[in-house]
Amino acid sequence: MRDAAVFIEQLEPNVQRKILYNMTKAQYSNDPILFKKLNEHIWEFRTLYNRNYYRVFSFWIRSNPILPVVVSTHGIIKKSKKIEKKDLTKAQVSRLNYLEAKNT
Repeated sequence: MRDAAVFIEQLEPNVQRKILYNMTKAQYSNDPILFKKLNEHIWEFRTLYNRNYYRVFSFWIRSNPILPVVVSTHGIIKKSKKIEKKDLTKAQVSRLNYLEAKNT
């Protein structure tokens, strides 16, 4: 989704590379440090770089069981490990909007 792409594009190149590397790595390994389930539908890509946590919120689309897709909604920079409710809510609303638009 656009918010996630804009978030990553605004980061310095080294951070961009590390986030994209971790996203690619998460495709091939089940590592909860890189890709963690937050609730029933929302997941997050987590990247630690220079003592900052970069998080990209995401959800799965499993319409094709052979090739499921992960859609990223938005990203944030955190110094702590705690997730704020507003960020989780934003990801959930984005997921519902995406699914609604896909079905119309």
